[in-house]
Amino acid sequence: MGSMPAGPVKSILFICTGNLFRSPVAEYALKARLGPESDYVVGSAGIEALPQAMPLLIHDRLCEKGADPSMHVQRKLTRELLDRAGLAVAMSLDHRDFIRRHFGREVLLFNQVCYQQEEPVLDIHEAIPDWQNNMQVARTYALSVIDYIWDAMPAFLARIPHVSPVQDMAAGITSRQEPR
Repeated sequence: MGSMPAGPVKSILFICTGNLFRSPVAEYALKARLGPESDYVVGSAGIEALPQAMPLLIHDRLCEKGADPSMHVQRKLTRELLDRAGLAVAMSLDHRDFIRRHFGREVLLFNQVCYQQEEPVLDIHEAIPDWQNNMQVARTYALSVIDYIWDAMPAFLARIPHVSPVQDMAAGITSRQEPR
């Protein structure tokens, strides 16, 4: 299992499948929480990232929350992106396993960082296998995931070294905020 970095975190990369739903929501939620003056580099990538536009439902919900994802460009996860990340965060178990297999790196799940729980943030097709036959349920679920990730950001920030006091989940190392 991955652990929180002991030193300062200045770059955070969220990882999902297509870089259209969970990871960009986390990216824009964190950027909104940090504010435009932040010197943190926050990004997202997908393990597949097949070229396609961000669904309007996701785009519009992020806009409602005050984030502007209109400049979002889908990115496929590469070793370079992963190596540049001070903290890489997988949204699901599949993403964590993919990173371990293809890049030999252990990463934490989003819910591990936020709540110290080894639980994935499920994609629509994982939570609702017949989602295409029940679009209203799929829509409601997608919106609930966006809200969940958005609302989890204070907990996420509280666990990042040098943003606030943090207790390392795996090693028991305590880090304190440093002045910027």
